[in-house]
Amino acid sequence: MAVSGGLAVVLSAAAVLLPSPYVIESPGPTFNTIGEVNGQPLIRVEGRETFPPEGELDLTTVFVSGGPNGQVNVLDTFRAWANPNENVLPEQLVYPEGTTSSQVEEQNAVAMTSSQESAIAAALSHENIDFTEELSVAGLAEDSASEGALQKGDVLRSIDGKPIENIQTLRATLGDADGAPADLSIVRDGAELDVSVLPKESDEGDFQLGILLASTFDFPFEVTIQLDNVGGPSAGTMFALGIIDSLTEGDLTGGRHFAGTGTIDSVGAIGPIGGIAQKLVGARSGGAEFFLAPAENCDEVVDNIPDGLTVVKVETIDDAVEAVETLGSGADPAGLPAC
Repeated sequence: MAVSGGLAVVLSAAAVLLPSPYVIESPGPTFNTIGEVNGQPLIRVEGRETFPPEGELDLTTVFVSGGPNGQVNVLDTFRAWANPNENVLPEQLVYPEGTTSSQVEEQNAVAMTSSQESAIAAALSHENIDFTEELSVAGLAEDSASEGALQKGDVLRSIDGKPIENIQTLRATLGDADGAPADLSIVRDGAELDVSVLPKESDEGDFQLGILLASTFDFPFEVTIQLDNVGGPSAGTMFALGIIDSLTEGDLTGGRHFAGTGTIDSVGAIGPIGGIAQKLVGARSGGAEFFLAPAENCDEVVDNIPDGLTVVKVETIDDAVEAVETLGSGADPAGLPAC
């Protein structure tokens, strides 16, 4: 009995103390993008007339424990497996080997800054407010079509004689050319150069230069987004909606409670994110009635919708604005696209 008791104590201690090679995703807090955080507006617009909005447009978050964020133990992992609101993933699927907590924080901060700028651009595009966007090469993809022609830091000016105003210009011109060589005018180290790149066809059937892009914007007025301790790109859609609501006379939400998620680019295309099942739970726990979900996340949304939450599928910022206006007016959600 003494030996068995001692063994039980050792095993219990091991379960509590031994690290587990897993990452746990759980529902995080929500933040109202047209509300306040710590007594300050989450979104502040200066140099342009704004209109105080009502209702709630919540961005949703996921709390991630394990890996570089501090390893979880075996007991935590079993507890999370038993909780339908949490998700357990092998650490190597989430973080490359050797990733440090400071690297994660830096990557999340960069992604958050980029998503905020893209959200401002998407909102201004929706409102038909002029601004300028400059695209530059942030890096080359593996086996890039642009190897030897483009390099990091190159500023893209035109493609096939057309000025590159935004990423949509680039995509449309490559699509229209149907795989023909792309003649690019660029600026490198202050000098103008002309280069030609033969695009490669992706698995989806579109033609790509194989470059990672960075955008530099010049906006006609200042938009400041104040939100600490939240990183990543997934709040872009809700930031854009919050800015649009602030710039638009009237009440976009009709006083209703919305939540959502999704990346966004400068032309308003909404992209998929991770942890949407946990974000659905967090949204409903925060009191949301409606949830805006990226179309590409629909497979994960099905069977994970909490009771009392209506989910609308969105692909662009125009879709998102239409959904909020429609539901805010009290219309039947059956007329909107769902997952």
